[in-house]
Parts: sequence; structure tokens; C-alpha cells
Amino acid sequence: MSLNSISVAVSFVLGIISSKIISVFLGTSGMALMGSFRNFALMIKSIATLGISNSIVKLFVENKEDKKELSVIYSTFFWLFLVVSTLLAIVVIAFAAPISSFLFFTDVYANPIRFFGLLLPFMVINTFWLAIYNGLEKYKSIVVIQIISNMLTFGISAFLIWKHNILGGLFSIAIGEILMVVVTFIFVRKDRSYFKFDLQKVVNKKYFKIIKKFSVMALLSAVLVPLTLLLIRNEIVKNYSIHEAGIWDAVNRLSSFYMMFFSSGLSLYYMPKLASINTEKEFKAELKSYFKVFVPLFLLMLVVIYFAKGIILNIAFTPEFSSINNLLIWQLAGDFIRILTLAFGFQIVVKTMMKRYFIGEMAFNLSYFLLSFYLMKKCSVEGVLQAYFYANLICLVLVLLMFRKLFIKR
Repeated sequence: MSLNSISVAVSFVLGIISSKIISVFLGTSGMALMGSFRNFALMIKSIATLGISNSIVKLFVENKEDKKELSVIYSTFFWLFLVVSTLLAIVVIAFAAPISSFLFFTDVYANPIRFFGLLLPFMVINTFWLAIYNGLEKYKSIVVIQIISNMLTFGISAFLIWKHNILGGLFSIAIGEILMVVVTFIFVRKDRSYFKFDLQKVVNKKYFKIIKKFSVMALLSAVLVPLTLLLIRNEIVKNYSIHEAGIWDAVNRLSSFYMMFFSSGLSLYYMPKLASINTEKEFKAELKSYFKVFVPLFLLMLVVIYFAKGIILNIAFTPEFSSINNLLIWQLAGDFIRILTLAFGFQIVVKTMMKRYFIGEMAFNLSYFLLSFYLMKKCSVEGVLQAYFYANLICLVLVLLMFRKLFIKR
């Protein structure tokens, strides 16, 4: 966590500055358009990787003493996801114009989408490399890769937005991904002994079945989450304006900065820890630690953000975004509920509890969309943020019901 905090601190500062750059040069409409492309990019990238990170971490923990078996695992992942990402890239490039019309209400931004599709296979290979580093618990390497990549991405994004406005901003999202590939590749060359595996073994059936389990879960999340955000944003634009959509995106962007500390920290520590435990007693011990350490820290951070929101908003945005000041409370409350839910959510993912995962994802995204659609008509963007809070509350109640046996003394 201490190593990860350095990376998050850099990301937070660069994120705040980049938000200022976007708000100054592109305004609320540019914030909304870039938010749409980020959601789309995340969705396609997630579909292409099909849960690769979670699968590799789980399988590595189970086979870390067997070098020969690890070689089979690595080669299975490598070939399978290279093929999937290549096919998906072809689809993205071929349908770039209609995708642009859906995302931006015009087809003039098809080229950034084509460019993203062209680079997709490289992004998937990068995810594969980082998953191996995660499985090896090489946290220092991951942190350094993230810091260097974020700084390079920030530099190129700022330059392209300054020179080419929204078109430059859209291209910078794909360019940022390829910069991370280059940085990771430099580290992989240095640590090449960890990445040696037999490419002759194409796809092992035993591991393919495990991948399929994770893939169903990953596909559900990969499609539902960004698609829900895209549909909500489009509804805001249709019912109100792109300005209102930009305000909502700015709140989401601010939330992502502080959420990254806990989500990345939990992925680095909490998920591998859960993957290595097998009993209910051990899980209860990890839960106790989670609620003793992570939850109070997160709550303290939210309280600081709330009372310092005026200063943060002045630094991160222009006066055009001033209405965020009255909306932020709903996002902060929703994020706190989300952190409580993640204590159990990671266990559902790591232990591939398919039914629980499906119910949780469907309940959150469906309630978020439907409540947004209903409350938006009454309270505009504030209604959407209220919907986020209520959807997280519904999801937490469901998860507690799923794990109720943990709290009932026999």
C-alpha cells in the first residue's frame, strides 16, 4: 500500500491538472465527449482481455512452485487473448463510423476509434505482462511502470489537447495506452527470465475451462458497466444538454482519482490474499482486517475531500463546472457504500461465484440506469448522482444477504 500510494499520489496530481486542461481548452462538452470515449475504450479493452488479470493471479497462486505448469498457463493465455483481441480490433476498425455516431452523435471522430482498434492487440499483451508481474508480487515494478506511464500520458495528452482540441484529446487516450506498452516492454526485457514460456503449447483445455468461467464474469462487467454509463450520458444529452453531461462526467472523473487509491491497492494486496485462502475462518479474518484498516481510512479521506471541495474544484476545474459543489455529496456517499461492498465483491470474483456475481452486477447496473432515468427527470444531473447512491445501497444489501451465514453464529 505504501508503494502504491506513491503511484496514486502522482496519478492524482496529474489527473487534477489534466482535468483543469480539459476544462480550460475543451469545456463541459469536451469533458463529456472524452468521457464517452474512455467508457468505450475500457469496454473494448475489457472484452478483449476476458478477465485475464484475475485468472492469471488465481492460477499463479495455485501453481507458483511448478515452473513447467506455469509455462503451460502463460502460453494458453498469450495465444488465446492475442487471437481474441485481433478479431475484436478488426470489428472496431470496420465499424468505426457507426460507433462514432453512437458515442459522439456524429461520425467525424471515427479516426480516433480506428486508431484505438489498431493498437488493441498491443494493449492486451500489456495487460498480460502486468498480470504476470501481479502474480509474482513484483509490486515495485508495477508501481514504477504506472508512474512513468502516467507522466508520459499526461505530457502527450496536454500537448495534443493544446494543439488539436477535442480531436487531440481523443487520440491521446489511445496513445496513452501504447505508451504504457512501451514502458512495460522495457521492464519485461530487463526481467525476461520471468516471462519465458513455451509458445508451442497453444491452448490447454484444463485452463481454458477456468478462463471461460472468468470470461463470463468479466464480459458481463466489461459490457454492463461502460454501457450503462454511455446510455446514461446519452440520456442526459437528449433530455438536457451536453453541458449537463459534462458536469456529470467531471464528478465521475473526480471520484475516479480518489477511488483509484483503494481499488488499485485492493487489487495488489487484497485480491491475491483472498486467492490464497480456502476457509470461511480465514475469509472472516481478512474481512475484519479490511473493516479495521481500509474502511476508516477511506471514510477519513472522503470527509477531507468534502470539506476541501471548494479548493479542489477551483484547482481542478473552471467556473463553468461550479455546480459540482452542490452535487458531490451524493457521489461521496455512493463511493463509501461501494467500498463496503467491495469487501465481499473481491471474494465473489476470486472464488468465481458465478451466480452471485451475475446477480450483483445486474442489480447494480440495472437499478443505476432505471433510477437515473426516473430521477433525472425530476432533478437533472443530481438525480443521476442520487441514483448512483441508491444503486450502491441496493447492491450492498444484496451482498450482505449472500454472505449472511458469515454473521450468523451456529
